[in-house]
Parts: sequence; C-alpha cells; structure tokens
Amino acid sequence: MMDMYPSIIGRTIILYFLIIIIFRIMGKREIAELSIFDLVVFLMTAEIAVTSIENHKDPLLHTIIPMLVLLSIQITLAYLSLKSTKLRHILDGKPTVIINRGKVDEHAMRSQRYNIDDLLTQLREKDISSIADVEFAILESSGKLSIIKKDENEKESPMLQMPLIVDGFIQEDHLKLIDKNDNWLKEELEKLGYHDIKKISICTYNNGTFSIDLMDEIK
Repeated sequence: MMDMYPSIIGRTIILYFLIIIIFRIMGKREIAELSIFDLVVFLMTAEIAVTSIENHKDPLLHTIIPMLVLLSIQITLAYLSLKSTKLRHILDGKPTVIINRGKVDEHAMRSQRYNIDDLLTQLREKDISSIADVEFAILESSGKLSIIKKDENEKESPMLQMPLIVDGFIQEDHLKLIDKNDNWLKEELEKLGYHDIKKISICTYNNGTFSIDLMDEIK
C-alpha cells in the first residue's frame, strides 16, 4: 500500500510541470479571454492529468502522449487561424454589435442567445444606468461587453475606430456600420499610396484619419 505513494507523488510533480510547460507554449491569455477551443484543450488536459494520477499503475506515457497530441492540435489550429480570418472566427468567434448608434439590435442579441437582462447587468457594471447613454455596445468573442458612450462633441461616430481591414481582408460588417463600402475604402487607401490590401495587417479609421500597419513591417 505504501509503495503507491511515491508513484503518485512522482506522477503529480511530473504532470504539474508538464502542464505548466504546455500552457506556456499555448500562449499568454487571460482566463476570461480564452476561446471555446482553448478552454476545451485546458479542461481535457487537466482531466487527463487527474485520471493519470488516480490510475497510478497505468504507464505515464499513456498520459503524456494525449497531452502532446492536444498541444499539437492547438498549436496547428492557432497557426492556421493567423492565416485565415474565417477559421479564426470559427474557433474564437467574432465581435457582435449589440447596440448600434443607441439602438438595441434584437436580432444580434438573439443570435448570441443574449437577453436584455444580461445587457443591463453588464451596463450597470460599467456604471451606465441607461441604454440611451450608449452609442455602441460590442459583445466581444470573450463574452465581455465593450461600451462606447455617446459624445455630443464627437463630429464622427466613435465606431469608426473599429478595424476596416484585418490580415488583408476587408471587414464588410464594420464598413456597413459607418455607411461606407469597399470602393470608398480602396479609393481612400490608394490616395495614401496603399494599392495592395492583402499587405495590410490592420487598418482603422477615426475622425477622417487612417491608421495603417503593414504585414511584417518593422519600424
């Protein structure tokens, strides 16, 4: 009976450091910002470790291999998501505009299974007592609600700060929100000397000014 304790202690120590290494390799993200995919990997890794400690007679390699497989899957999909906006939206989801220019978008709320009580709760947490005080509310892929308050002194909508191009792809939804289209964006960028949208990592627009970062650009 006593012989099993050194085995359990040894497995616990090994798996503890292995999990730390795996999570470090997966990258630094706050728990609240984990995607569903990341959360599944975390939970499965933890469950595999706990099962291994309980079944201390099972070869440790039977635990390490599944963990490394999960790590490989996570790294591969993370790399592919950097290259594909569509895949990133599938894995991580994408922001949803819940309040658009002071108007609640019920369709967007239903699509996210998000009710008015959830909205009011998160508004109160940000010291906002009335929907009328909100210009835009954006439900992030992490589940957090980003708020842009109304400002009578703003000449242009604060939503213009949302990215219009990400990883070389035009964000059609964001253009619609500012009542612009692809042709307008391309013409404005060409005036600034940017002729290839695919080379733009991120492009934002605010109060008539573009902020552009090129891919792999080192300043």
